[in-house]
Amino acid sequence: MNNRCALVLALVAVALSGCGEHAANSFQGYAEGEFVLVAAPAAGKLEKRWVSRGDEVKAGAPLFALENENEKASRRESEERLRNAEAKFANIAAGKRKPEIDAIVAQEKQAAAARELSERQLKQQQALFEHGFISQAGMDTARANYDRDIARVAEMEAQGRLARMTIGRDKEIAAAQADIDTARAVLAQSDWRLTQRASAAPADALVYDTLYAEGEWVAAGNPVVSLLPPGNIKLRFFVPETAVGALTLGQSVRAACDGCSAPIAAKITYISPQAEFTPPVIYSREQRAKLVFLIEARPELADARKLKPGQPLDVTLQ
Repeated sequence: MNNRCALVLALVAVALSGCGEHAANSFQGYAEGEFVLVAAPAAGKLEKRWVSRGDEVKAGAPLFALENENEKASRRESEERLRNAEAKFANIAAGKRKPEIDAIVAQEKQAAAARELSERQLKQQQALFEHGFISQAGMDTARANYDRDIARVAEMEAQGRLARMTIGRDKEIAAAQADIDTARAVLAQSDWRLTQRASAAPADALVYDTLYAEGEWVAAGNPVVSLLPPGNIKLRFFVPETAVGALTLGQSVRAACDGCSAPIAAKITYISPQAEFTPPVIYSREQRAKLVFLIEARPELADARKLKPGQPLDVTLQ
């Protein structure tokens, strides 16, 4: 009889020892989500919202759009300014047009013909002057006409060379190119402002909440849609100061929840360096520690989809 009692007491002691070890490594916690608040940088009326609460969206899917008539008009103006600047540059870089060059060539021929005529007249006047048939004044007039026509020919030849070349207009061409660069920058700004009037999902996510309805005025920077990507779900639990010293980053934990078919594996990603009082959000009836440390762990993406923010968890250290 005494042997039987001793065996029973030994089994009870082992069982109690095992339960105590399990309790020391198991903590109460909950799932928490890091929400992505999608907002527009500028104010405006919410023209269209493509998603509703509870929708699953893919990365790049449209979420909402604000009115953008003013931005569209600004972009059209920027496009016209760019076209004007490009046309001005092309006109300067190409030099004179062909009809203008043809006119200058004709003027060159006319000036050359006038010079030849004045040259013959000057020779005639010189012969007459040598025989005393004309005065000095007549001779001076003929020479002045010849000099004038020579200068006119030189002028037209210079204009012809200028019309056929762009060398020497470097500063004018550089200024026209700068106007094009400025117009392109303004157009890029207009494009950016226009794209900011609509927002798309940055990643695959659950539409956790919508904060404005179509037709409402949205202030600059105010979130319109709240998203919860699966990768932004984490485990949070609190351990007493007697256990925090044994924890390390990357350490494995397992979480059990009501309705979960199997435990969820996760790795510790954050250990709070500061103690705090036990928060009332802990789902525990037997927590006796007065000071605890916050611990966060990240599950795999497939397991994170099974959890909901605020869901109670039993977290066990591995």
